[in-house]
Amino acid sequence: MTQVLVLNIGSTSTKVAHFEDDRCLIRETKEHPAHELAAFSKFWDQEGYRKAVVEEFMRENQLQPGDLDAIVTWGGHTEPVEGGVYRITPKLLEQSRSEKYGNHPGDLGPRIAYALASSSGKAQAFTIDPPTIDEFGPLARYSGLPEIERKSRMQSLNQKATAREYARNHSKRYEDLNLIVVHLGGGTSVVAHKHGRMVDANNGLDGDGPFATNRSGTLPVGDLIDLCYSGKYTHAEMRKKATGAGGLVAYLGENDVRAIEKRALDGDSRFEEVLNAMTYQIAKEIGSAAAVLCGKVDAILLTGGIAHAKTIVEKLREYVSFIAPIEVYAGEFEIASMGRMAFEAISGRQPIKEL
Repeated sequence: MTQVLVLNIGSTSTKVAHFEDDRCLIRETKEHPAHELAAFSKFWDQEGYRKAVVEEFMRENQLQPGDLDAIVTWGGHTEPVEGGVYRITPKLLEQSRSEKYGNHPGDLGPRIAYALASSSGKAQAFTIDPPTIDEFGPLARYSGLPEIERKSRMQSLNQKATAREYARNHSKRYEDLNLIVVHLGGGTSVVAHKHGRMVDANNGLDGDGPFATNRSGTLPVGDLIDLCYSGKYTHAEMRKKATGAGGLVAYLGENDVRAIEKRALDGDSRFEEVLNAMTYQIAKEIGSAAAVLCGKVDAILLTGGIAHAKTIVEKLREYVSFIAPIEVYAGEFEIASMGRMAFEAISGRQPIKEL
């Protein structure tokens, strides 16, 4: 039996799971209170704190580092890479720590995995579908100004995980499919997957595309320029308007879609209209992704926390089901995907890549 430890470090939580082969035996999520995280001036300083959570999980489940064949995680902002399984090496850790390519608390994952694997004497350390995946073609990079290039930035791990889960459920190869995967969360990412590659997407992490719970989405460029130079807002305040204080928060003062959906269903016409407007914009973005795939779409997959909202899902069916069948994968499949990918890599069914 192949023994795999899976880590997924988020901004306010640490998720840990134990797999035998491709079966998850146990998984836990440790939420980190704000007052505990406030003790660290930088997220890099949390390495020992997060590692202790992982070690506690191992003790409670009677796992020794020497028992493990692989320790797998997400993270590592490095030079742009394709999706897949990457061996964690000193070069990967050095690039990630430099912050040259971005940063996120998830970058602690490769450091912890590498340290635990080194202490085990036999476990391999991998990162799966890291955050700097870039599979765009040249046409997808054009913005309209030479000074600005469109970037490949999305919820890469859950995008790939959802696409692979669909392929697995339908006994097909991800690499043989054309899919549109819609991650509905704090930001919305609509990604065209063409034969196993994410070839185009809106930059949902930076506020591009449809407006979302706290992101403004793409704004009318002339009015945006005028607002930036109005003298009313600083650079930091404008960035906050785009990512953090835009979207549903700006219109309704609320970012909980469950609460907004309930208000809409209870007859609040303002809440209903804003929710419908967000869904309308998501549908338009899905149509754009279908054009990228020349209309040859095997399925549209809805994932992320907001995919639990039945009102949004049913409206999207009305708008875009003519393009392709819609399937809902609410929540995330990140832990399951990492466990399976690590098992397949150890078994020789997935290539192990290096920077």
